[in-house]
Amino acid sequence: MNAPTISPVDPAALTIKPTKETYERLQQAHEHFNKALFGGTLPNALITFQRRKGSFGYFAGARFQNDAGQQADEIALNPMHFASRSQKDILGTLVHEMAHQWQRHEGQPGRGRYHNREWAEKMKAIGLQPSDTGVEGGKETGETLGHYIIPGGPFDVAAARLLGKGFALTWKDAPELSDQATGESAAEPATPKSGKRVRYCCPDCDLKAWAKHDVRLLCGTDNVLMLPTT
Repeated sequence: MNAPTISPVDPAALTIKPTKETYERLQQAHEHFNKALFGGTLPNALITFQRRKGSFGYFAGARFQNDAGQQADEIALNPMHFASRSQKDILGTLVHEMAHQWQRHEGQPGRGRYHNREWAEKMKAIGLQPSDTGVEGGKETGETLGHYIIPGGPFDVAAARLLGKGFALTWKDAPELSDQATGESAAEPATPKSGKRVRYCCPDCDLKAWAKHDVRLLCGTDNVLMLPTT
């Protein structure tokens, strides 16, 4: 049996700071568009990377809380698509989710995942055209909505200004490698395999249910896997 290959550490890797480089720029982008498109009224969010298949990103209000009881919204971006999309398109997803954040704090969100008329009008006002197909002619409201950038609109202008200052998200998914090559480990279980019932929660609508620790529960409303909570 062959021993696993150990990859030597590149000395240059000891000097780079991927987390700092990435999240400082995401914070910079949120602040830039908050000021340019939302009048600086949005609270800071905790921006995360989530590899949810079939999604460029999502928004969840008050998803995080610190030890002092202060809450923060979550804006998630899917890094699986960074390499195949332009910087402006990635920023468009960020602002798409910021429109949901605006509606949560200053408007009336639709039920569940429904993108309503108020949200659609705000999107158009900031220069993103809602479309269920992602191209011209698509429906502006509904359960699953994408968008396209309105040329010369407020977002287009604001994004060009940010990118003109040298802004870039430089860390993207590497080419596909095997688990052995990457050294990827099995996921750490969120709940012990005790056989006891645990509480599950839908990450989108907050629906809760109790079941055994090893089941896979699907939320019928949002069609997403429910997650175990502690």
